[in-house]
Amino acid sequence: MAGPRDPAERCSCRNTNCVERPLRRLFEGLASGVAACPWPFVLVPLVLSGGLGAGFLFLPQRQANDIEEQFTPTWGPAKAERDFVRRHFPTDDSRRFSAPRLPTEGAYAALIAVATNGSSVLEPSAWAEVLRLNATVHDADYERLCARTADGCASPNPLLSRRGDEAPPAPGSLRFPVNDGVFLGAALGGVETDGGLVRRARALKLLYYLREDGPEAQDSRRWLESFLRHVSSKVAELNLRSIQVTYFTSLSRQQEFEGNTKSVIPLFSVTYFLTITFAVVSCLRLSCIRNNTWLACCGVLSSGLAVLSSFGLMLFCGVPFVVTVANAPFLILGK
Repeated sequence: MAGPRDPAERCSCRNTNCVERPLRRLFEGLASGVAACPWPFVLVPLVLSGGLGAGFLFLPQRQANDIEEQFTPTWGPAKAERDFVRRHFPTDDSRRFSAPRLPTEGAYAALIAVATNGSSVLEPSAWAEVLRLNATVHDADYERLCARTADGCASPNPLLSRRGDEAPPAPGSLRFPVNDGVFLGAALGGVETDGGLVRRARALKLLYYLREDGPEAQDSRRWLESFLRHVSSKVAELNLRSIQVTYFTSLSRQQEFEGNTKSVIPLFSVTYFLTITFAVVSCLRLSCIRNNTWLACCGVLSSGLAVLSSFGLMLFCGVPFVVTVANAPFLILGK
């Protein structure tokens, strides 16, 4: 029969060893078990981490790099309000397209023509090249997928919609920013006016909207991806001399984000190597007794197995993988 407890072992405000002492005894027993039979404690974690690490086979399907999903709240008020607008102000890209009714940026490609040598984009030579550029975009696929109004494809620019292939507007024939009830502020850039009349404009913006509210939505996305791949070569083939062209689409921001991610990930191997080297070297001591090199190596190995096991388990469970969690090994090694 156990005798009375030593007063030194009782918990009190002055004595907290009642918590520390059982934990110390527990870890002493664990250490004795590891020292007596070490191989199960070595092989089981390796096999378990290897099995869970197989979840990385699902990495291509589990990647989630959507900017909106990563950097906005899942149930944010802005998303609820956007859904409210979609329900009460539905769009009809196939028959009655209207850019102001779009609850988002829409699916579009944008070209900006800037006159070279400080000239005006409304000059005959520059205007002729703008028309050639516009004709290049209007291929058969675009005509099939474009957002439409009663008159056909929604015009990329109010000036082109009114003039078609005619000569450019004469200097002083356009009012800015509103001309005959049409707002030109989003179409012309670098405008110089005289009494509210346009004398010259350095840049002209062309917008090409595509349908995104029907079965053609995926085809529109593919067209935009093809546009980004081939627009540079097409512009080069036109041999433009009076204008310089820049381009942007509704997919550009997302593709730039994904491109930066793919370019940064290969550098992670270098940073991991430097971090691991620093973690090991910082534990080196001249004294053989105080030297903790092997302890540092085991700590790095343990961190690697933890990352492999946890990430693999999450991928097995179907949790999306976002690139920002790639910083987790740095945080673990830092501890």
